[in-house]
Amino acid sequence: MKQMIDDFKYIFFPSGFEKYGYLGCHLINKDSKYFKALYPLVLALDYEAKPKYCPRWFLRLLHVYGCDRSVVRVVNWRIYNLLDRLTKGIMFMDWKTKWHDYDLRISIYAPKHLQDLAEDIEGGFYNRGKQEELVEEIKRLDPEASIIWGSIKRLEKQLEELKDKNL
Repeated sequence: MKQMIDDFKYIFFPSGFEKYGYLGCHLINKDSKYFKALYPLVLALDYEAKPKYCPRWFLRLLHVYGCDRSVVRVVNWRIYNLLDRLTKGIMFMDWKTKWHDYDLRISIYAPKHLQDLAEDIEGGFYNRGKQEELVEEIKRLDPEASIIWGSIKRLEKQLEELKDKNL
């Protein structure tokens, strides 16, 4: 019974980001840096996937009864195929970090221009995170160091020079 109530609330009264749940994405913490990085991609996916004539609550309904709110499990193939046809197969499969918290990996099913957007978000997220890590190391070695943002190679060279200087 509780599951039915939760499904009803999810379909007709989604809280915040749940309205895009039919895409398969689940971002919970709105204050996290991952939410801020992935939100523009989800909006673009929603714009491409949602037909103009179809309300989101109907897509969420199909998502609940077609695939049980999952991106890997199919409960009812007819309902799932209808959802897939309506959304043109566009889906947000997964996101994760790999080796560092700034090494973001995004998996989506989407046209090339959205795949390119996902790759650009991954690259930008990595570049900013790596630069912040390098600047932190440089500041630890020399708190008065002059920092010029924008290039990982430049910051790595500056860090190597500081390490050589301190040896």
